[in-house]
Amino acid sequence: MHKDAKMEDSGIALLWRQFYQSLQDTGDALGLSGFNWQELAVVVLGQLLVTVMIVLLFGVLYWLLAGLLKLVLGRRGYGGGPYRSARTVLRYLLGLATLIAILAQYGAEEGVLKGSARAGLMALAFYVLWLLLSRGLIARLSRHHLDSSLVQLCKNTLSVSIVALGAITVLAQFGFDVLSIIAGLGIVGIAVGFAAQSTLSNFIAGITLLIERPFRIGDWVRIHGEEGKVIRIAFRTTWLRTRDNVFTMIPNDSVATSDIINFSAEGPTRIRIPLGIAYKESVAHARQVIMPLLTAHPKVINDERMQPRIQLRELADSSLNLSAQVWVRAEDVEVKGRISCELLETIKQGLDEAGIEMPFPHLQLFIDEAKGLEPWLGRQNQ
Repeated sequence: MHKDAKMEDSGIALLWRQFYQSLQDTGDALGLSGFNWQELAVVVLGQLLVTVMIVLLFGVLYWLLAGLLKLVLGRRGYGGGPYRSARTVLRYLLGLATLIAILAQYGAEEGVLKGSARAGLMALAFYVLWLLLSRGLIARLSRHHLDSSLVQLCKNTLSVSIVALGAITVLAQFGFDVLSIIAGLGIVGIAVGFAAQSTLSNFIAGITLLIERPFRIGDWVRIHGEEGKVIRIAFRTTWLRTRDNVFTMIPNDSVATSDIINFSAEGPTRIRIPLGIAYKESVAHARQVIMPLLTAHPKVINDERMQPRIQLRELADSSLNLSAQVWVRAEDVEVKGRISCELLETIKQGLDEAGIEMPFPHLQLFIDEAKGLEPWLGRQNQ
């Protein structure tokens, strides 16, 4: 057994010598002859060990401070939102301190350390500013019951503005010429604007739609012949979901320049069902039969202002054309077609049971001197 251990040690030593010789040969090939690889390995391992110790130290410090923060905020009755925000700030500060400590350990210059610290604190200040302004903006807009898409637009605009201002401020801490960067971005923006006129047109049209609000999310509309429920109002497109569960994306530029029919804007919507009865039938009798069928439907509104109606619309060539009119709620506009079909089927059944005739086209054929049909007609007469 002692002999096997010796053989194993000698094998490891042989592998180490081969590895060390390979490093020396590589160093000689790169012009690093005489480089002490063993000393380098010791230094690297020492630096890594110190880095791990720094990370562990700040990790334990974060765990203790987070627990203390939760205890203090919990006693004062603050909810989960303030605690999560404070924990995010604490995590960021300790992460920044860890990064500065690691950079200092690896010999970073004093200017780099100071610039990194200032840039990190500036970024934190802009984050806190965005957090406060966004929450205040949402709370203020919610009081005025604005559309959710318009609230999201304001929030995104605020976020982009603060991020841009924060990025410029952070870059200034490292000595970048901010004015030159802004001028360059302006030139690039002009070039991109000419290259993406259609996208910018849709973007501006999307903002116009969110401000004017000809429709809102959840409304049932008809745009460019497409009828459906508004699912999303993005910066570039408007999304509709049809009755067949098909999603349609229409460019906002086309939406803004087309006729928009909003079936949900004013609340309840009326359904008209055309009917026809024979001239020999009584309109009053047909009304007595149909009215209970209309009011019995669960989705038909039946109040003083929006009662179902049966009106005589036309004295046609072979029928008395009636119109059954009912009102449905805005949330039922999506199933308006199904409601119309159900009522039509119920009315047909009710008229049949009441013996009221619904006329349909008849065709009568007269054949003169049809000698070829005489044998067949003769057998029929017998």
